[in-house]
Amino acid sequence: MSYRNQLLKREKVFRDPVHNYIHIQHRVILDLIDTKEFQRLRRIKQLGTASFTFHGAEHSRFGHSLGVYEIARQICDNFARNFPSQEPGDGLWDDSERLVVLCAALLHDIGHGPYSHTFEHIFHTNHEQITVAILTSPETEVNHVLRRVSPDFPEQVASVITHDYPNPQVVQMISSQIDADRMDYLLRDAYHTGTEYGKFDLTRILRVMQPYKDGITFSMEGMHAVEDYILSRFQMYMQVYFHPVSRSMEVILEHLLKRAKLLYDRHALSESFIPHLLVPFLEDDFTLADYLKLDDGVLTTYFIHWQDSSDPILSDLAYRFLNRRPLKSAQVTEDTKDLVPILQKKVAAVGYDANYYTAINNSFDLPYDAYNPKATNPKTQIEISQPDGSLIELSTLSDIVAAISGKFTGDERFFFPKEMLAETTDNLFAETYDSFQQHILNGTLIHTSN
Repeated sequence: MSYRNQLLKREKVFRDPVHNYIHIQHRVILDLIDTKEFQRLRRIKQLGTASFTFHGAEHSRFGHSLGVYEIARQICDNFARNFPSQEPGDGLWDDSERLVVLCAALLHDIGHGPYSHTFEHIFHTNHEQITVAILTSPETEVNHVLRRVSPDFPEQVASVITHDYPNPQVVQMISSQIDADRMDYLLRDAYHTGTEYGKFDLTRILRVMQPYKDGITFSMEGMHAVEDYILSRFQMYMQVYFHPVSRSMEVILEHLLKRAKLLYDRHALSESFIPHLLVPFLEDDFTLADYLKLDDGVLTTYFIHWQDSSDPILSDLAYRFLNRRPLKSAQVTEDTKDLVPILQKKVAAVGYDANYYTAINNSFDLPYDAYNPKATNPKTQIEISQPDGSLIELSTLSDIVAAISGKFTGDERFFFPKEMLAETTDNLFAETYDSFQQHILNGTLIHTSN
């Protein structure tokens, strides 16, 4: 039997808090899980700094990747059972594409680095490009496994990640507004953060999914389950992903790495504080092998060392990050943006470097985005199939979805040291603290009447 079709003698299962069991039937899937590149994902948190807010959020990208695989496997089973292709081009499911789906689902996040998005912003990496590199580079164990399927199989799997794979059903299963990736991370993140509103009826959604020639649609009787999913996603972004404390810790992390880079560029880091595994990134000259040596623990180890640095800013930021000393924040509106530089000067006046102890951070998301061909990155809209086979876009049927469709939700916040809110009547800077505090009311920046 060819490696492509080789099944395990006995199905292997992983116990999972979200899906109960994750079922592994193909030898190639188990071999991919056993690669060093995939095992690295055990050492990278799925939610980065969110564990500073929700203490249960210690889960890894390893668990999430298995979960996405499991949902994709269930979709393939449903399609093969209920919508098997009868002839080429009929818009139904060709189960010969199952393996490329399963591999893409399993490996979709393999390029993530430590504290993914903050790290990417500082060092200008791109996890999707690195995912493709891991899949296609002959240096990786993942590539060796994929090439055993066929010489061009690594590129096929990579083309799903880049959305270039020719069958839109395969691409939308992994990446669309309602896909295996989003469905797993919403349920998994809700479970680990203890937030009930992130849950939705996965079983029902999978039941009403069906293929058609341009991708995936959902039958009319399942529309309310899809609505529930959209609202769950909205709530998770508002309550978890955009939480001010998590964002505050991201700001501290970003400024900590920025300070380390500045000191390194100025040759102001003594030998004992040089983060040798980060040097290729500080010098913007890294290889794939350099990248794969990094995980959350590597960065944390350097932060522990930096607490003893003679540079007060590096030392203090490392201390604040490791010991959960978040910055405070206040919401900024268009009418109060002019206050930010004024307040930054007050922060500097009491002894803080405003470049490292203040920040503007905005987090916005579209809960649902109806297709707009003129958009820079037009989204694949959610189609609801009618009994006669016609398709109608979700927001035209659902008043609930229409109410939030195309509307950015989130906020912009000004971050500053918590000490600026201290009660100081006999302090040298009491007047400065007082005037700073007069511009904050109920967590929002305000103009004073003075």
